[in-house]
Parts: sequence; C-alpha cells; structure tokens
Amino acid sequence: MSSSGGLPDVATVSMKAPFCWLAGGWSDLWKAPGPCLAYGLIMALISFGLCYALVVSDAEFWVLALTVGFVFVAPMLAMGLYEAGRQIERGEKPTLGEMLYVRSAVRVDLAYLGLFLVLIYLLWGRIAQIVYGLSTYQLHRTVEDFVEYAIGTPDGQTMLLTGTLIGGAIAYLTYCAVVIAAPMLLDQKTGVFAAIVTSVRTVADNFWPMTIWAVIIAVLVLISAATGFIAFIVIFPWLGLATWRAYRELVPDH
Repeated sequence: MSSSGGLPDVATVSMKAPFCWLAGGWSDLWKAPGPCLAYGLIMALISFGLCYALVVSDAEFWVLALTVGFVFVAPMLAMGLYEAGRQIERGEKPTLGEMLYVRSAVRVDLAYLGLFLVLIYLLWGRIAQIVYGLSTYQLHRTVEDFVEYAIGTPDGQTMLLTGTLIGGAIAYLTYCAVVIAAPMLLDQKTGVFAAIVTSVRTVADNFWPMTIWAVIIAVLVLISAATGFIAFIVIFPWLGLATWRAYRELVPDH
C-alpha cells in the first residue's frame, strides 16, 4: 500500500492480477448478460457504422485512425459498465437504462476528463499526419497503395516504426492517466485531478502488471476490430467489468 498527500491508498498487486480481473469480469458478465451484452451490441453497432460510413465516403484511411484511436475514448464509453460492475458488486441487478444514463457520471469532472481525452486524440491524429507527411512526398489515395508503400519501401517501414513508437508512447501515457481515473470518477467525492494522479501512481507502483493489462486491452480491441466489431459485443462489456474489478483491487478503500 502507498498513499500521498490525502490521496487514496494504492495497492500493490502481483503479475497474475490482470488475469484475475479478466476472470472476475467474465464472471460478472454472466451475472447480468442481458444489459451488458446489449451495451456491447450498441458499441459494436456504433463502431461498425462509423467505419462503414468512412469506407463508403472514400475515407478508408480514417478507419485505421478510428480503430487505433479508440483507446483514447474507450474509458468514457465504458462508464455504463463501471456502473454495472458497481451494482453487481453490491449484489444488485443493473438495467440497460441505468447503464446508458449513469446519474453519477453527469458531472463537470467527467466532462473535463472527456475533454482531455479528445484533445489527446486530436494531438495523436495531427502527429500521425506529420509523420506521414515527413515520410513521403506522394499522396496515396487508396488503402492498397498506402499499405504497399508502408510495407514494401524503406521510407514506409521507417514511417511505420516511427509512428508506432510515438503513437504507442502517447497511448500508454494516456492509459496511465485514465485507466483508474475513469471508474474512480463515479465517486462524487473525487475530483478529476485527484483521479488522474491516483491513476498515474497506480501504474507507477504496479508497472509490470499494469503494462500486461494494457497489452491485454490492446490485443482484445484489435481482435474485435478484425471481426468487424462483432466480437465487441462480448469483449467490450467483458473489459469494462474487468476494469471495474481492477479499480476496486488497486484502490480498495475508495
């Protein structure tokens, strides 16, 4: 346990903790399968709809950006699942209506967190454009041309490596700031700055377990995208409920 300046204590967990959170989230999912899977279906339909609209609008390039950038907005979209996890923890049965409108999430501090994530997403998108612009003088108008350039040329491979390193660093820093902050803000007594600081402290005190957790989340999101977001119906609520489990173990007295 560690604490700092009036902030809540942060627990230290083992390397197997992320897998325990997954197991707990899976168990919770089947305690309220109807509303949780319906929530996942809504997120899957929204994700698929946005990607389809981009494809038919000849904006396929943005499909990749939307998929990769999902990590920046997912914590806010999962608020209903954190609420479901909280109710299941109390022995209650969540409803879809309660998950779609989380009364305790309607507050200024969560709006600030959402704005922070949007700004990070916009910054990430601008950096991706800069890396692409500095890598080539050509404009690749189709996804096929872009993939051929990125994989089949030295400049493209350098672009991929640079973009992956920079984008990965931004994504991980964002993850550090929000992985605990988002569910923690369901507590009306917590401010956004205290939640973000607690989230960063949690990752710092549990670097390897939390890094494993970040990799698990990234892999499951990519699997969902690869299935046309069909797997999102199960994976999104599963991850949301598991994240609530992670928060409750890492900040046990809050």
